[in-house]
Amino acid sequence: MALTPRLSGQVAARAHHSGAARFVKRVAPFFAIGEVSGGPLLIASLIALVLVNSPLGAGYERIWDTDLRFSYGGEIIAMPLAEWVNDALMPLFFLIIGTEVKREFSKGSLSSVKTAVLPVAGAIGGLVVPIGIYLAFNLGKPTQHGWGVVAAMDTAFSLAIVAMFTSRLPPAVRAVLLAFAAIDDVFGLLVIAIAYTETLSVAFLLLAAAGYVGILVLLRLGWVASIAYVLLGCAVWIGVLGSGVHPTIAGVAIGLLLPTSSRLSEQRFVERVQRPVERLRRAQHVATTADDDAAAERGRDEAQSQLGYIHEMAAATDEPAERLVRILTPWVSYLVLPLFALSNVRIHLSAELIGESLRSPLALGIVTGLVIGKPVGFFAATWAAAAIGAARLPEGVTWRMIVGIGAVAGIGFTISLFIAELAFARSPGTEIAALAILSASLIAGLFGYLTLWSATAAAGGHDQVAAATE
Repeated sequence: MALTPRLSGQVAARAHHSGAARFVKRVAPFFAIGEVSGGPLLIASLIALVLVNSPLGAGYERIWDTDLRFSYGGEIIAMPLAEWVNDALMPLFFLIIGTEVKREFSKGSLSSVKTAVLPVAGAIGGLVVPIGIYLAFNLGKPTQHGWGVVAAMDTAFSLAIVAMFTSRLPPAVRAVLLAFAAIDDVFGLLVIAIAYTETLSVAFLLLAAAGYVGILVLLRLGWVASIAYVLLGCAVWIGVLGSGVHPTIAGVAIGLLLPTSSRLSEQRFVERVQRPVERLRRAQHVATTADDDAAAERGRDEAQSQLGYIHEMAAATDEPAERLVRILTPWVSYLVLPLFALSNVRIHLSAELIGESLRSPLALGIVTGLVIGKPVGFFAATWAAAAIGAARLPEGVTWRMIVGIGAVAGIGFTISLFIAELAFARSPGTEIAALAILSASLIAGLFGYLTLWSATAAAGGHDQVAAATE
């Protein structure tokens, strides 16, 4: 899914006679327009790291800490720019995640019960084991409450690494990773909602619930116009934000509502547009051949009317969930996630910070929990579920690929940084946690890449043996 088949073929052909094209083929999944990609996020993270540690660092951070205010009557909403990015833009990222996981569970590779159980079991293992490892280092210490940092993974980076093997891995690998990521991130968001929410406003929660029910009612009625859904979605976001729960929950919740089937099948579309196409042909003929200007005008009007009908019928064949993902993905990949990195990556690198991190149980708990806890927890839980017959591997997926999925799940960036900010509130622990998250992400990304590479090599070898014996 990272590249269209035609573009993938073009890149592969160029790679035969161009070293640069071979490099582009490798990095293209990190900048794919068709899905949430990690390349812009990585570049923005590096830029932020350089700026924060440059002479411009203090001024750069002040920009993101500047309040942006909105007022209406006597009501004033004021938050730093960085918080606006986290609270107003990041829910769009999680809207995509919620939407895509619903598609996979409703009609994708995880639509059967046993294949759906697999990522659910993995997500439970990928949550319990890393938290247990983190607490083994930090239980009874002031950093104990930061256990949520190892609860979630970075979907953009992990999907980008899997996409590097898109032509050599079965599609179900991406589906399992996506489902695992979505469930894992929901767990992470629940951790935020439960463990890091200090106050809870019932009135705002009721507003969010009312907006959510409103969306359900409109879907039940078959309402088509999008403006009503946008307004109700904003009501859900405002309600969740005002309640004290992190508003990214709103994005996932709304994404899970979007229909994954079209209002009109392709067969029904063909049946319904046959007559309008004939009318369009006749109207166009009248518009171009009539001697009477009035008749020609009527012909043009009739042609536009039939085109409008055909356009609406064509739009009805599009899945709402797929259409939303298609619209939002470029904005999320190239604007939302880079802004998140630019506003949240604030690691002041120094010998003192590195030395303190190497001795810190906080850093050790984060790195060990993400790099070791995630793959071990994911593999152990999925293997146990398969062993008792509750789950099965999707077609073409091997246990080595499962280890690779668990490994890239150790890339804990977006949600981990979110939770670190909440848990340590820009105290010295925030920088130690951020450096540990960055280090763990690099190690887990390399481990995941090598594991998936070896899995594809092994699968290729098996295919060659099978072909030779036929």
